Amino acid sequence: MTTERDRDEWDYGRGAVREVCVIGGSRYFGKRLTARLIAAGDRVTVINRGSSPPPTGAIHLIADRDDEKSLDQALGSRAFDVVIDQVCYTPRQAEIARRVFGERTRRYIMTSTVEVYEYEDSAELVREDAVNPRTVTVDLELPWDDLEFLDTHYGEGKRQAEAVFAAEPGFPYVAVRVAHVLGGADDFTGRLTHYTERIRTGEPIRVPPVNHPATYIHVEEIADFLAWAAGQEFTGPVNAASHGTLSTEELCEALIAHIPAGKPTFRTVEVGGVSPFAFTRSYGMDNGRATRLGFTFGEARQWLPRAVTETLATQQPKTAERTN
Repeated sequence: MTTERDRDEWDYGRGAVREVCVIGGSRYFGKRLTARLIAAGDRVTVINRGSSPPPTGAIHLIADRDDEKSLDQALGSRAFDVVIDQVCYTPRQAEIARRVFGERTRRYIMTSTVEVYEYEDSAELVREDAVNPRTVTVDLELPWDDLEFLDTHYGEGKRQAEAVFAAEPGFPYVAVRVAHVLGGADDFTGRLTHYTERIRTGEPIRVPPVNHPATYIHVEEIADFLAWAAGQEFTGPVNAASHGTLSTEELCEALIAHIPAGKPTFRTVEVGGVSPFAFTRSYGMDNGRATRLGFTFGEARQWLPRAVTETLATQQPKTAERTN
């Protein structure tokens, strides 16, 4: 494949403008990431299907990332120092991305998720080696195009996508396993407002018999982390989570400050759906690797009041969704 620059001659890190590609990146922490890269002087190309414009200053390419020919044609002869993939959910998408970008980038960062640890249940914070993508079985024949299947196999899709990148010898990939994201007036997930409405109306908040805490990260912090990771040299999985865990009760306490006379009522359920931030297993990630590599995380309890204020300022009740 002919590219604009042979990878061995790229002057990455030598003062030249860095070429960065963001796949997705038009909402929530993706748009914050793109804005940070542009502000840092990077030349940023955003690829999406055209449903929403990228932040001002970005080059916009329209392509369907599920269509290899479409993606390849949209890119043409472009090459990048870094690709940051915000919307890789399945091994099929990862296979396409690996083929298309294999000779087009010197570094590939996939935004993964804490959900890759869905089969782990440790009282200790989970480290990256709990899920080694090189040992994960990839099944491309599963119905990954079925939205219902994908929703119920979200963690598995991310886990197998990581495995596809890890299987290619020498492919310089990073899998950023992102904790639950909070904050921002544009939080589209509706998860905090789920609690707000129940506190206001007195409707019970459903929790499991043993309700475990989890690690979280602020929307601005994960944007900072991804922008920082773009300039590093490490590869492989890395956990991104603020210090400390938060429980459902702590989240509700932070919300009460915005709800006069509000008081949460919890209902224990043995089976069936529980509230969005109630967990039947331990859900904490160890951020030690990222910390040793040089990133400084904040404390979740310190930024939680800010996150609640930001989110509830403009949010309306809606069905809860995932952030990544």
